[in-house]
Amino acid sequence: MNILCDRKTEGVGDIILKNRGRKPESILVVGCGSGLEAAVLSQRLGAKVTGIDIDSTFDGEAAKVATLLRGDAMDLHFPDASFDFIYSFHALEHIKDPILALREMARVLRKGGGYWIGTPNRSRLLGYIGSKNLPLSKKIEWNLADWKARLRGEFKNELGAHAGYSSGELKAMLGSVFSTTQEMSDTYFRTIYPNKAFFVNLLQHSRMSRVTYPSVYFMGDR
Repeated sequence: MNILCDRKTEGVGDIILKNRGRKPESILVVGCGSGLEAAVLSQRLGAKVTGIDIDSTFDGEAAKVATLLRGDAMDLHFPDASFDFIYSFHALEHIKDPILALREMARVLRKGGGYWIGTPNRSRLLGYIGSKNLPLSKKIEWNLADWKARLRGEFKNELGAHAGYSSGELKAMLGSVFSTTQEMSDTYFRTIYPNKAFFVNLLQHSRMSRVTYPSVYFMGDR
């Protein structure tokens, strides 16, 4: 079996370990895509990981490491309190009823269990900068499409835009479902880009991070 790698997921795994104090034993990845993130988390944290996605086109190597299932985030087919950690990376903005999905995540999370949830930042000036395997021409094209949608007043997930949520919007949504929520965007970008920590700190202290971070991330407890 090959060791699967993904720098961003590995970085989040390290943040989870540092902030949770102990390794979660069972993790549910909501919106797992190919399953790579679920497999990397399993390898990084030594946890039993289950990934669900509406599209069941899973990577064969990832499926050897994690349990990958076709599933709907708004109707999770797991008993209450089945997992002790929920991970969802850039999936919530694609879900028709995100609050229902969050309630489902909370339902299958054990009391005292934790979560990591992130989405694109709807307040961003530019996006897709750190997207891997994406040519510059496509990044420019997508940013232009985003700005056209903004100008038309259509930069909304429900209208098909890859908008995500602002920090305040995502915090409010999470706070309506979970008992605690803490923004981890600064920590995430310092971890993923250690050689750019000075600039991350500068953005944080100048409060420019609100519009310069391409995505926002939160961590908390059920």
